[in-house]
Amino acid sequence: MGPVLNANILENEMFDEWKGKRVLITGASRGIGAAVARQLGALGARVAVHYHASAGPAETVAQAVRDAGGEAFTLQGDVSRSSEAQRLVDEAAERLGGLDLLINNAGDMLGRVALGDMDDEQYDRVMDLNARSVVMASRAALPHFRRAGRGNIIHTTSIAARNGGGPGAGLYASAKGFVSTLTHSMAKELAGEGIRVNGVAPGTIATDFHERHSNEAQLTAARASIPMGRLGSAEECVGAYVFLGTDTMSGYVTGQVIEVNGGQLMP
Repeated sequence: MGPVLNANILENEMFDEWKGKRVLITGASRGIGAAVARQLGALGARVAVHYHASAGPAETVAQAVRDAGGEAFTLQGDVSRSSEAQRLVDEAAERLGGLDLLINNAGDMLGRVALGDMDDEQYDRVMDLNARSVVMASRAALPHFRRAGRGNIIHTTSIAARNGGGPGAGLYASAKGFVSTLTHSMAKELAGEGIRVNGVAPGTIATDFHERHSNEAQLTAARASIPMGRLGSAEECVGAYVFLGTDTMSGYVTGQVIEVNGGQLMP
């Protein structure tokens, strides 16, 4: 676990808007989602920590949010299923008393599979988790945002959306490309309702994602392609989410995807 933002920054009145802000983060039991949740807790947010199968780690994250000064509870659900995504968002909004920010962070490669070895089941699993979940959770959030007259959505996409990903990651990369394009189209569609939509595209980040899906040779090659010469950490991605979630900092920012990759990709 890395440090939260500098205490002097947290005391800045610009961040006062986070106190009591109602946030749902999907896929928040580990990695980047967990790091974002902990930081938002330090800012005073009220956070619904979603998980699919990792109940213990999710509760650890929720407790870290509470320890940092925020409020938190956990919610279980399989966001790859439309009905579950709908239920999750509605339950989070009910328990929070509304919704100010949805962070669509749930996603996974679900294994490296070459095109020739791909079957319908693999296609459905990857696309449902990484693409369907974003569409359906966002759709479910709209009535809650509309009642409030405003809202904010941040999608987690990936450097793979631009560079096609590594070996066997083509389907995952394509799903993330879908998410990046969806960010732009949703931003155009919803701007008139006071709803901002942006994305964060992490590069090669040292989380259990790569422990599960990348070998040492692949990570060594990735390091060699990064001008900063190292992999990033989950905590180093957090600032982009805080910026996009802080209306006083990014109120005129929508339809953008912030790349966080140590210079690995410079679009």
